[in-house]
Amino acid sequence: MAFFLYISHKMWQEMAKYGRKLVEHGLVESNFGNISVRAGDKMLITRSGTALDEITDDNVVEVEIQDTSSLDIIASSETVVHREIYRQTSALAIIHAHCPYAVVESLLAGTGEVIVPVDSEGQYFLGNIPVVGGGIGSPELAENLADALSKHKGAVVYSHGTFAPGRTLGEAYIVTTQLEHSCRVKYLYELAAIKK
Repeated sequence: MAFFLYISHKMWQEMAKYGRKLVEHGLVESNFGNISVRAGDKMLITRSGTALDEITDDNVVEVEIQDTSSLDIIASSETVVHREIYRQTSALAIIHAHCPYAVVESLLAGTGEVIVPVDSEGQYFLGNIPVVGGGIGSPELAENLADALSKHKGAVVYSHGTFAPGRTLGEAYIVTTQLEHSCRVKYLYELAAIKK
């Protein structure tokens, strides 16, 4: 039991570290977005309404991955989505952010389409970025994202934000930053091309 409490303590501290980074770098507004980490057949996920730059152990909820939990009611509204991604992929951590350029590019591309990076890093590291649809925290969104993330490094939910899985929160954070960087470069490049 002491070992699990130690692991749980380290996990929420990692979640707090990356929550601060997301807010500091403008990848999410403080009270939006969510973070989770898989721990065996459970996950730790931020509570609904948690300010990501102020995560403490009280802002993190442990819920089941295979089944719903009585704590789902206080967990993030996207718990069902994180749960399905863990069920269908090898992800051990997930970051959901509201990256502004990624949201804009999703609006320009449309649901069911892909965002094609124009920068070499995005082409190499991400490839095509799927834009998926579904209501916030809905089973439809959960299924669409889990399917997309079983084939791609990251995805953007139409008009909503990015989902990035990883083996660690650090890896999920890198995918999040790359998604936003590639979408920003694409937007600025296409804006400049129009003005030529």
